[in-house]
Amino acid sequence: MKEVRLDCLGEACPIPLMKTEKKMEELAIDDVLIVMIDHSCAMKNVPEWARTQGHNVDIEEVDDGEWEVIIQKVK
Repeated sequence: MKEVRLDCLGEACPIPLMKTEKKMEELAIDDVLIVMIDHSCAMKNVPEWARTQGHNVDIEEVDDGEWEVIIQKVK
């Protein structure tokens, strides 16, 4: 299991979601992707997409208006 960070700070939708989808394709099952975002649209879209794909998702607010979406690849 490895942990990969994806910096999407300062990027608006749909860029964070597109980058997340591409990076998830590169990961193996049980790997974890931490997506750093600061855009409210991405805050909604990225976790929603990951959950619909069947992945485990956790969200941490690391600063005011900055979040880390932690996605564990399940399949």
